Amino acid sequence: MIFDIYETLALACLALLLGYFLVKRVKLLNDFNIPEPVVGGFIVAVAVTILNQVWELTFTFDTNLQRTMMLVFFSSIGLSANFSRLVKGGKPLIVFLFVAAGLIIIQNTVGILGSIALGLKPVYGLIAGSVTLTGGHGTGVAWAEVFTEQFGVQGAMELAMACATFGLVSGGLIGGPVARFLLKRMKKAEIEEDESVDDIEAAFEKPKYRRKINTRSIIETVTMMSICLFVGQYLDASTKSTILQLPTFVWCLFTGVVIRNTLSHLFKFKVAEEAVDVLGTVGLSIFLAIALMSLKLWELAGLALPIFILLIVQVLIMALYSTFVTYRAMGKDYDSVVLSAGHCGFGLGATPTAVANMQVITSHYGPSHKAFLIVPMVGAFFIDLLNASLLKIFVEIATYFH
Repeated sequence: MIFDIYETLALACLALLLGYFLVKRVKLLNDFNIPEPVVGGFIVAVAVTILNQVWELTFTFDTNLQRTMMLVFFSSIGLSANFSRLVKGGKPLIVFLFVAAGLIIIQNTVGILGSIALGLKPVYGLIAGSVTLTGGHGTGVAWAEVFTEQFGVQGAMELAMACATFGLVSGGLIGGPVARFLLKRMKKAEIEEDESVDDIEAAFEKPKYRRKINTRSIIETVTMMSICLFVGQYLDASTKSTILQLPTFVWCLFTGVVIRNTLSHLFKFKVAEEAVDVLGTVGLSIFLAIALMSLKLWELAGLALPIFILLIVQVLIMALYSTFVTYRAMGKDYDSVVLSAGHCGFGLGATPTAVANMQVITSHYGPSHKAFLIVPMVGAFFIDLLNASLLKIFVEIATYFH
């Protein structure tokens, strides 16, 4: 059964509403800060799996809508990036970059050593390492082709997709519990539901806050986002197979940064932060819902036991690393708690998952400008470049043990 764009959107929205309903009423989900899109989308994925296994029904959702919503989200991140705020990233951003690099090294080291210990080729450890965990589905697709050609790995694409999917779900599930553990140690009190937000820039970190928007601000923001998507796709097509080649979402984000700061600093135009926030959060929620709805859980069930063991170990390492390394390195304060939850998101899955994790925390405990500045920048701009550079080293190591 193939769902067109309208049917996919309708089902994604229903999954989101189901997620909101359950998180609000199920204490366990609320206490552990599980993002609503993860809850609703995962339930739909389970239902689809049952229908597939019992009646052999297959469901295909519109991937163009999923991709568009992802690009809308990253465009909103770019449009929110005021240079005067980016400068504030400074030293913490550099520190977090080193923390992220440390995780990549550990993921690949554990992957290679674990695969050897379990009797697998080392390259399988890379697939169950930073290729699909820190890298996500996009990096997994790119490297699967390399591994198939260079190492003759059969089913590399399917395995990469399964590992990336496992990481995406795990990243959305462990971020909340990690943050909850750290907050209990800090004895941080939960804020009241109706607490107001005086600083507009804090609104993105509080998705439950009622924003003040109007028709004009929405139209202005949609116009800017449309330009981001158009220019981003053009730059992506123009730089393919060149040294400047980057994922499309990075170009959309970069275009958003240029538009925002040109309008703000050159033309003194006031960008509607509330509208950017609302539309970006909508894009993020729909993207995650569709991504999780599209999961083929039976492919995860079909993972070879050694790969599954490796992935479980990687999830445990991510939880421990974010608790004892990310939290401490970033200052052992509330901002570092939110950063730790975000690191679980993109260290195992993707930047949208990281932002969803952080939004859940800041909705309950208050805003964190530092976290919402650093995580999207590192997750969108730097992590893919850093991961690709370090992977080249580990591919050589894998080749040596091959």
